[in-house]
Amino acid sequence: MTLATGATWAIAGLSTAGVIARPMRWPEWIWAVAGAALLIVLGLMPLGQAGQAGAKGGDVYLFLIGMMLLSETAREHGAFDWIAATAVNAAKGSRARLFALVYATGVVVTTFMSNDATAVVLTPAVFVAAKKAKADPLPLLFACALIANAASFVLPISNPANLVLYGGHMPPLGAWMAAFALPSIGSIVMTFLVLRTIERQRIVGGCESDVARDPLTNGGKLAIAGIVLTALLLLTMSALDEPLGLPTAIAGIATAVIVSLLAGRSPLTLARSVSWGVLPLVAGLFVLVEALDRTGVIAWVANGLRGMLADPTRAAAVSGTVLAFGSNLMNNLPAGLIASSAIAQAQPPQIVTDALLIGVDLGPNLSVTGSLATILWLQAIRREGEDVGFLAFLKIGAVAMPLALLAALGMRLAIG
Repeated sequence: MTLATGATWAIAGLSTAGVIARPMRWPEWIWAVAGAALLIVLGLMPLGQAGQAGAKGGDVYLFLIGMMLLSETAREHGAFDWIAATAVNAAKGSRARLFALVYATGVVVTTFMSNDATAVVLTPAVFVAAKKAKADPLPLLFACALIANAASFVLPISNPANLVLYGGHMPPLGAWMAAFALPSIGSIVMTFLVLRTIERQRIVGGCESDVARDPLTNGGKLAIAGIVLTALLLLTMSALDEPLGLPTAIAGIATAVIVSLLAGRSPLTLARSVSWGVLPLVAGLFVLVEALDRTGVIAWVANGLRGMLADPTRAAAVSGTVLAFGSNLMNNLPAGLIASSAIAQAQPPQIVTDALLIGVDLGPNLSVTGSLATILWLQAIRREGEDVGFLAFLKIGAVAMPLALLAALGMRLAIG
């Protein structure tokens, strides 16, 4: 190993650790960008190649911009609070029913808005609803966290990591549904059963059944309409095998501007509430992964993957499982970037690529630092005065993730 290679690995490793651990409580993006900048300053990564690496995420950035604006518009105008209060009243005094309704709401939000929306926007609304219902909030909050990953491969739009793994070139919607419909059902159902079993003592008994619910404002109605129309647009674009980033950005910007202006508010005020740090975070990770590629590590991964392709079914099972657990060591976004580069080099059969996507999407349910969505979820509950330690999350994730992974991979391999 050369000195340059060792330094690149060290910087990439420390930057990723910073993203996960957030030393001094600095935002995640600072650590990713600092690592990328250090590589450039030390001459380990030419500035031109760093720019090209960052530019690879163009479709992902646009997708995130649109989704964040849609989510913030819905939050600002009370749409998610209204949905959560509706779920409380629909539970009719049953904590178990409330748990199931929150989980089902999480499935819908994740499927049509992405897992980050479930983690960032739905979670605070669920916390407020739990308090109004006088129910233990933790089982409901865990439902938000786990379904954000368990349902994140129902559709191509359900997780930005899907765009990352496929390099922004998604399979047609029909092919996607054929590959992932049954595995998604297995993942969602198994995760629900495990979580409900583990949390059964905390969801027994009754809760409030008539929670005050503010009427949905015109802005809230328009925000929900914008979300529904965006989902339909993305389904159409996916069916036509077109990039998803630009349509999502246009839909998000249009919804935010129209709803804000009709409500007599400035769209800029809403935009300032968006967590824009996710964009430099993703850009920094793209640069870090490109730097690793220059050291040959991704070629090594690709060779290992290529060496298993004599038996595609075994290769899919092994690679998907390894990536699922590996995502918790480095966070699933950089893990997905590495897997995407390895796929481009190894050119494995579709069943192997699909297994890798299941692994990178579902694997983060093992630990609270496994994905950007779970990190954002943790930040959201901390703002509400709750906290979940690494071991507390692992206690649930160590059961839920492997069983859901077994169900999802098993169904995908059975399809062939």
